Amino acid sequence: MTIVVGFEGSANKIGVGIIQDGKVLSNPRRTYITPPGQGFMPSDTARHHRSCILDVLQEALEEAKIKPQDVDCVAYTKGPGMGAPLLSVAIVARTVAQLWKKPLLGVNHCIGHIEMGRLITGAENPSVLYVSGGNTQVIAYSERSYRIFGETIDIAVGNCLDRFARVLKISNDPSPGYNIEQMAKKGKKFVELPYTVKGMDVSFSGILSYIEDMSHKMLSSGECTPEDLCFSLQETLFSMLVEITERAMAHCGSQEVLIVGGVGCNVRLQEMMGVMCQERGAKLFATDERFCIDNGAMIAQAGWEMFRSGQVTNLQDSWITQRYRTDEVEVTWRD
Repeated sequence: MTIVVGFEGSANKIGVGIIQDGKVLSNPRRTYITPPGQGFMPSDTARHHRSCILDVLQEALEEAKIKPQDVDCVAYTKGPGMGAPLLSVAIVARTVAQLWKKPLLGVNHCIGHIEMGRLITGAENPSVLYVSGGNTQVIAYSERSYRIFGETIDIAVGNCLDRFARVLKISNDPSPGYNIEQMAKKGKKFVELPYTVKGMDVSFSGILSYIEDMSHKMLSSGECTPEDLCFSLQETLFSMLVEITERAMAHCGSQEVLIVGGVGCNVRLQEMMGVMCQERGAKLFATDERFCIDNGAMIAQAGWEMFRSGQVTNLQDSWITQRYRTDEVEVTWRD
């Protein structure tokens, strides 16, 4: 039996998860929430993480009913993410590994999402749509690497939604994307927005600029409601994501789609992807907010796979990087 503790803190979630041979023993987390209309600054987010990470670690150990001596490896998010939060969590993980005299493993955040999705859903070799506040990629596995077939060329889809939530002063509790999703369900009028797919890549910054500029005029004149704008933005962004995912599936001859990342728990996105999969005779795999949203267990699961395949990170190499691409990692645990 192999037990791995995973530390995640690349953005506004701080989580500690414990995995034992494919079983999630515990997965507590805390979220740094800012007032409506505001984003989260790296320094403030790091301060939040430092203030509660030891409590979350203690909670994870108690919930899993294990002691430090039972742990085989300590994994942490190496990147990508926000520098200050990543560093705060990495320092704790390095310290814990040395105090407990356990091997250390730096994990790619994106691969953590993929491996957690594969574990929870049972997807074998899916085309992966990874959508979150900081990342938007279409990925497929080939020859010991997760290949990126398409991605955003500017901002991530989650960042686009979050920034529009600030325009409408939508609450950040529990998350701006979730609150946009609930408002979109009440939208009745579709407002035409730019649709920007460039081959296999997507662009969201122009759509955001356009809707920011026109929303004030349309809302003040009564042409549409905030709910209509949320509905229209979701429909446009998600249509773009479904298009590039289907194109990747066709290229790979894939019959499985796995949606991961924080935006992946959006029910409307899952519905739209499900329709596309049904038309192709393919299967859709998705998880709920426990495992879609950043969490420690996903880092523990990727760490478990890496550790079992013989990987460890030397202390002198246990740094962090805000830019750590999915396709930079050698996938030694898959055939």
